Amino acid sequence: MAGEEFPALYSAWGAGEAAPGLLAAGGALDVNSLVRAYSAGIFPWFSLGQPILWWSPDPRMVLRTRDFKLHRSLKKTLQRFLDTPTCAVTFDTAFDQVIAACASAPRDGQAGTWIVPDMIAAYRDLHKAGHAHSVETWVNGELVGGLYGVNLGGMVFGESMFSRQTDASKIALSALVAFCKTKDIHMIDCQQNTQHLSSFGAREITRESFAEHVCQQTDKATPAWVFKRHYWDEVLSVRT
Repeated sequence: MAGEEFPALYSAWGAGEAAPGLLAAGGALDVNSLVRAYSAGIFPWFSLGQPILWWSPDPRMVLRTRDFKLHRSLKKTLQRFLDTPTCAVTFDTAFDQVIAACASAPRDGQAGTWIVPDMIAAYRDLHKAGHAHSVETWVNGELVGGLYGVNLGGMVFGESMFSRQTDASKIALSALVAFCKTKDIHMIDCQQNTQHLSSFGAREITRESFAEHVCQQTDKATPAWVFKRHYWDEVLSVRT
């Protein structure tokens, strides 16, 4: 579908069909195709040996930043993390390492990974084009956790996260939420429902509502992806 229009979202397979949310197959993972897909509320997801598959599930799992739950135990961990000089969170300093680590950490309930070599190459290109970003958690100079996603205007689309140390990916997610709140970004796309995301306050909304929100937000100015320490106040000040 390089250069072609995606099908209408309502034509995606429904709940009673073999692959709910499947919208289309084929096309290309070039930067323009990915930007067009995300701008329409569509994302690619496929395994080795499959064609490129494009998805638009209904309902859609999202995390409204105002609903983010920083549980007491994580808040204490985060405060210790911030008080330790050898601990740090950065943005876009190790994108290749983050996506490679995510690729080696399968999603819940799946054997293998959906972050196949073609996906890694595509999102590296998307990163170079300024649309894909990473959040990194460091301890003693070692990358111990992180996540990556896509940002178009005032909309952030989460893709995957990994952790090599307890709570490392949760700290990265907390940093992303703090950044989004600071930049007046109200929603992070989580794509599909998981218990892990639900525990942080993520909820399902209709595909129609999601698509409308994306349409409204992607025309906004895209913020600079730089994290500053005072951004943490946006999550640490919330009562738990």
